[in-house]
Amino acid sequence: MKNVIITGTSRGIGFEMVKLFSEAGHNVLALSRNSNPIVDLKLENVTALEFDIARESEIGKLSGFLQSEKKSVDILINSAGHLLKKPFFEITSEEFKRCFDVNVFGAVSLTQAVLPFMKKNGHVVNISSMGGVQGSVKFPGLSAYSSSKGALITLTEMLAEEYKETGPSFNVLALGSVQTEMLQEAFPGFEAPLSAKEMAKYIMDFSLSGNKFYNGKILQVSSTTP
Repeated sequence: MKNVIITGTSRGIGFEMVKLFSEAGHNVLALSRNSNPIVDLKLENVTALEFDIARESEIGKLSGFLQSEKKSVDILINSAGHLLKKPFFEITSEEFKRCFDVNVFGAVSLTQAVLPFMKKNGHVVNISSMGGVQGSVKFPGLSAYSSSKGALITLTEMLAEEYKETGPSFNVLALGSVQTEMLQEAFPGFEAPLSAKEMAKYIMDFSLSGNKFYNGKILQVSSTTP
């Protein structure tokens, strides 16, 4: 049984991962700005906290919870994401910053908060996008989103190097298109080849065993582009 923290759990892949980890008997701390979707499920071994990773003032809430519960953490999955589809010239600085606040700085602050509670054989899995992979096919309107996801990839590589002697392991999954609410909002009518539940199962399996084989690696998880 593992102690797992997942961000972005109110819908999509994060929501499905919470259910799968719970069904498999693991302890899950689900973090999202809206905890109701998880709370309403009344799942075994799941605690839902309302938590905005883009607000640094809330990081102390997580540290305090882990300290009071005397919890060690085996797996951290930074799954929360913010997708903006808008022509570059029309993007405000606030909108661009919001992408980085959620997709990069949120993951930074959360990882810093969780690391003191992680075991040497722990595993941090960052969820990026094919749009953030250098040389991949790019799409107009995704300059803020894709550049932030590219930053998350490089961050993962750097942390794996920095913690290679002490652990935990750090890996990043660059996902292709998955049928989620976020994708539908950005690309109405687009039909992705994979469901949120299918991708959630892949990520869960990788988070449980991938650190035995990989550290500091970018794994492209995509059957199509996007």
